[in-house]
Amino acid sequence: MNRDWLEKDFYRLLDVRKDADQATIKKAYRRLAQKLHPDANPDDPNAAERFKEVSEAYSVLSDGDRRQEYDQVRSMGAQSFGARGGSFAGGQVRIEDLFGGAGGIGDLFNFSRGGRGPQRGSDVSATLGLTFEESVRGTTSPVAVSGAVQCGRCSGSGGEPGTPVDVCGNCGGTGTVASNQGFFSFTNPCPVCGGAGRNVESHCRQCGGSGQEIRARTIRVRIPPGIKDGSTIRLRGRGAPGPRGGPPGDLLVRVTVGRHHLFSRKGDDLTMQLPITFTEAALGAKVRVLTLNGPVRLKIPAGTPSGKTFRIRKEGVRRDSGRPGDLLVTVQVTVPEKLPKDAKKLLEEFKDKYETADPRAHL
Repeated sequence: MNRDWLEKDFYRLLDVRKDADQATIKKAYRRLAQKLHPDANPDDPNAAERFKEVSEAYSVLSDGDRRQEYDQVRSMGAQSFGARGGSFAGGQVRIEDLFGGAGGIGDLFNFSRGGRGPQRGSDVSATLGLTFEESVRGTTSPVAVSGAVQCGRCSGSGGEPGTPVDVCGNCGGTGTVASNQGFFSFTNPCPVCGGAGRNVESHCRQCGGSGQEIRARTIRVRIPPGIKDGSTIRLRGRGAPGPRGGPPGDLLVRVTVGRHHLFSRKGDDLTMQLPITFTEAALGAKVRVLTLNGPVRLKIPAGTPSGKTFRIRKEGVRRDSGRPGDLLVTVQVTVPEKLPKDAKKLLEEFKDKYETADPRAHL
């Protein structure tokens, strides 16, 4: 992003309407790119520049987030200028009206000229590894975080304990002062307090006046039952302290979940593969199945084919609210690699007497 977005009409460059959908924008770009490509215009010295402009327009308008920012820039910029050939509508225009202020174009361009008193602290990220069982059941786990915290000696004031910390008389505590230049009014950090909004008689000897220090800390995080791999937990107010006494940011804990040797997860259901013998599949049986809550008995009907899935109710993921999932057990019939002669003879007799139908006749 840059300020010349105010002067560049990307919609006009691609010859599309402002409400054009992505398919229309892509089609217009391909048409113009083929027409303006320097290889197709070896005798035109301006072709490369026009091709570059079209490519820039497409790179912005084809990205949903950048297109939204571009539209906001153009809209706010147009509101700040008069209607007479780009002249100013009257008197002075504050530069932050174009490139400053919360939610304005300045936020898009990161066009900050310094502090304005207390500011919110930055968010802090951490990663927490969980076992499969912990992710399903939920747990409370410690998370190690290293970063800026409020200075323990001065409690964030930046001043040595017992010495006064006064509101800056030059800026009134805002941390900024205004200066005029032609049509524009600039807002700059206060030269007296350096943008802090306060004057410190004696800086804290532990943090040097910043109000912050780097320290390792451990925070216990409650993990709700059923959390998924890659989820992020936001702990409000547990991030970095805010500059100049502002509120702290948040702690963002990204969760990674390890694999289980038996179970996999599918939504709120758990899945597993269960080997059974040839005779259990043919004759039926009651087999022991492990769940996260302990063993249960599963009835295998006679004639069960390999790959059949059975559902054990309420043995899946249990969330804080809502119905628990199930355990889906898929049986795999195991066939012995070698058979004794007597067993082989019995199977051959069974085949000759009972296997009269061809199971592949329909193929």
